Amino acid sequence: MTFQVTVQPSGRQFSCAADETILAAAIRANVGLPYGCKNGACSSCKGMVLSGSVTHGPHQERALTAADEAKGFSLFCCAKPHSDVVIEAREVLGLGEFPIKKLPSRVAKLEKVAHDVMTITLQLPASEKLQYRAGQYIEFILKDGKRRSYSLANAPHISEQVTLHVRHMPGGLFTDHVFNTMKEKDILRFEGPQGTFFLREDSDKPMVLLASGTGFAPIKAIVEQAMHIKSKRPMILYWGGRRPRDLYMHALCEEWARTIPNFSYVPVVSDPTPEDNWDGRVGFVHHAVMQDVQDLSNYQVYACGAPAMVEAATTDFSAVCGLPTDEFYADAFTSELDLAAG
Repeated sequence: MTFQVTVQPSGRQFSCAADETILAAAIRANVGLPYGCKNGACSSCKGMVLSGSVTHGPHQERALTAADEAKGFSLFCCAKPHSDVVIEAREVLGLGEFPIKKLPSRVAKLEKVAHDVMTITLQLPASEKLQYRAGQYIEFILKDGKRRSYSLANAPHISEQVTLHVRHMPGGLFTDHVFNTMKEKDILRFEGPQGTFFLREDSDKPMVLLASGTGFAPIKAIVEQAMHIKSKRPMILYWGGRRPRDLYMHALCEEWARTIPNFSYVPVVSDPTPEDNWDGRVGFVHHAVMQDVQDLSNYQVYACGAPAMVEAATTDFSAVCGLPTDEFYADAFTSELDLAAG
């Protein structure tokens, strides 16, 4: 059985099978609903069901609480329709411009840049160009059919190779392989580009770039893209980690601060130890933003990292600093542990 989904306020319509999620059907129809993780953990696809009924599959409670669901909110990545439905969602225009492809790639380089972070450089097929927007991600397709998502850490104009930042999660199916057995020249299959977290190039608003851990990867791509298009927009990068060693490309960020006009960099560490000799900012990284930029009403914010950080920034920047909700763009990095917690 197939139902009709209508998106408000755009009025776009698409069909959705009863055993299909609304988000999957939207992607298939090139309708740009916002999304991130696609598995009920990050809440990027959260919207309102105005009419009709849906059933939600497994998801994290913090992404969609029972109280939110009672008010009519939905996570479209895990919502399946029981009838024709009308939903309210902020549609991302032009998302279908770059087709999602399944591509093979060859591991060109592995570089351990921190005790628990590896960069993987992938050589793409000469006959296939991966078109994407700075900030988007790809999904590796593993041999057992499982998938793992990683953000592209370089701007799209560097298209012959792409780079990813992988944090080691001990016991993780994919990251154990990356750190212990993966070799250069190995073949990996992926599907992409994915996600609606990317640089909005049609704005001239100043940008706050907020990252925790390897959430720096898509932020790096956004900075490189802004440089490539010779953007004059002011950019402030706040990068947080537990200890200074977690800011694994700190020197690059300092170089950007020296060489890019209207760019500044604020590293923030939450739990430095005496041997770190850290004399910089200490605390939660999004609190540092609120201390420095108390009025965010004329800003765009791009936030990427741990779900707790993204969720806190979403709430606090809007409620305390006046950031318009439609100028907050986010990608919450969810691990298997995060998903299990839901």
